[in-house]
Parts: sequence; structure tokens; C-alpha cells
Amino acid sequence: MGGSAVLAAALLGAALAAASTDAPPEAAAHTVSEVLFCQPEAPSLGLALTFDADQLFWFDFLSRWTPQLPDLPPWPPGLETPPQLLQDATFCQHLRRALTELVTGLIPEARGVPVATVFPQAPAVLGQPNTLVCLVENIFPPAVTVGWRLRGVPVTRGVTHTHYTPTADLAFVRFSYLAVTPAAGDVYSCVVTREGDNSSVVAYWVPAVPQDNGPAEELETALCGAAMALGVLLGLLGVAMMVLARRGERG
Repeated sequence: MGGSAVLAAALLGAALAAASTDAPPEAAAHTVSEVLFCQPEAPSLGLALTFDADQLFWFDFLSRWTPQLPDLPPWPPGLETPPQLLQDATFCQHLRRALTELVTGLIPEARGVPVATVFPQAPAVLGQPNTLVCLVENIFPPAVTVGWRLRGVPVTRGVTHTHYTPTADLAFVRFSYLAVTPAAGDVYSCVVTREGDNSSVVAYWVPAVPQDNGPAEELETALCGAAMALGVLLGLLGVAMMVLARRGERG
């Protein structure tokens, strides 16, 4: 196992265990996690603060915490200052290198196969602006590249990505967004490439084309009308036969 995988898993498990708190039986338990990872691949460093499965802040290892949502309050400047976090990152890198020397060739390297899902942010309507969401799960280590294609041609305009969010199963998730105006015949694909071995996972999305049921509905209406007319005609014919039968009995 590579040093990056060993360290990321250990830190993630420790963060989740330390963040769990005992809650009253009538209250739901929540988990606040602060996960630091380091690895040879890009990004070489990552630090995320999450509440349950939602990311709240991401540290850029320059000078600031970046909120995931714009309406979140800023990170308190006196809480975990950048020099303290950089010191933790340096320790992480030293530990990763030491673990790599100890375990390389002795145990297999842990790697997850990413799972991608593409869906529209709002109900899709042809010709109406929308946003496609590519949810990438089971990422480990957190080193993947997410790209978009339209009919096989790479698309870079209108693309945004989120940072990696750690999960309770010792993996990571990541979102990618693409602004689109779907049209008939479009085929969108989200391509997830795992760094290091150049393996890719592709998820597709095709807008549904509304069916023109005009002629079919007219034919259905005509058939219903003909059936009703035939029913009335058969009813009248039955009444006439009954009247004729009674007259034959009398005369």
C-alpha cells in the first residue's frame, strides 16, 4: 500500500471517531469531521471540515478557509491559524514518506473504483437552460480528473468543480457542474479519470425527447366514436328484432 493511502485512511478514521459525540436517545446523532490528507498525486494536500456528509469549509493551504456555501459565516481567524495548519501538513508529509518506506511491497495499495452519476439539477426541458450534475463517489485516493463532453467533443465552458468531501466509509466524493441548454440529439458524458493509472469511468446523460401523440390521439378518438356508434346501432337492431318477434307471435 502506498504511504498516501495509509495516511489518508488513518487520518479520516481518527477524525470521524474523534468528532462523534454521545447524543441523547431522543436526539439524532451528528458528526463533525476535520480531515487532513497528503499524497504524491495532485492535490498533494487537502483539508476539509464537514458536518455529517456535507462539506462546510476547505482550507487552501495558503492563508484562508473557503466556505462551501457563500452564506456561511467566515472562519474565526483565531481558530487553527494557517501556520498551525501548515505545521500539521508538514508532519503529514513526513509521516507519509516514512510509512511509504515501511510498507511498499509488503501490502497492496488501496484504490477505489470511482462511480459516476449524471442528472439534471432541474427537470429537463428542451431549449431551456439547465445544469447537469456529475456526482463522483467511491474516490480513493482523492486524485481524479473530471471532464465533460458533448457528442464526444470536450467541453470546458460553464464547468465548475467542488473540492473533495470525505465520507464515513473512508472514501471521498466530488461534484462537477456543467451549464447546458439541452437539445434533441444531444449526448452528454462525464468522464472521470483516475490519476496514476489513466483508467476512466464514463457516465452518460441524454435529454428525453417529448413524443408527438397528435395523430395517435386523433386515431384513438375516432375509434372510440366508431365503437360507440356501432354499439348504439346494435342496440337499436336488437330492439327492432324484439318488436318483430312479438308481432309474429300475435298474428
